[in-house]
Amino acid sequence: MVDKLILSEEEWKKRLTPEEYYVLRQAGTERPWTGCFVGTSEPGTYVCRACGNPLFRSGEKFESGTGWPSFTQPISPDALTEHEDRSYGMIRTEVRCARCDSHLGHVFPDGPPPTGLRYCINSIALKHVPEGQPIPLVKE
Repeated sequence: MVDKLILSEEEWKKRLTPEEYYVLRQAGTERPWTGCFVGTSEPGTYVCRACGNPLFRSGEKFESGTGWPSFTQPISPDALTEHEDRSYGMIRTEVRCARCDSHLGHVFPDGPPPTGLRYCINSIALKHVPEGQPIPLVKE
């Protein structure tokens, strides 16, 4: 089980840039092909930009051709939470950080083996921690 990080929206506004706040706290989406992690493949771990919670290993990242970083599975079953998203006239599955409840992106059932899943994640919602470096969790 992940230890929760609960902050007021005013505290999130102080900690995040306006662009980060829009995506992470207001469930926004960055424009396709604009994120810093599209096309990257450096070894390491992708963590939540808002709280540092480990989310994905770089070995699970793949090029989906969608314009956003895509992953086949989270680092652990309790790293993310899933929520039904009925915005924009669609039914999708939103994924959020299990630690701070920040919006990350969506998961779709059209990914490659072995999971068949495509976690389509906003670059701005992630930080990359290079392999071999410690993962610093954000404290309250």
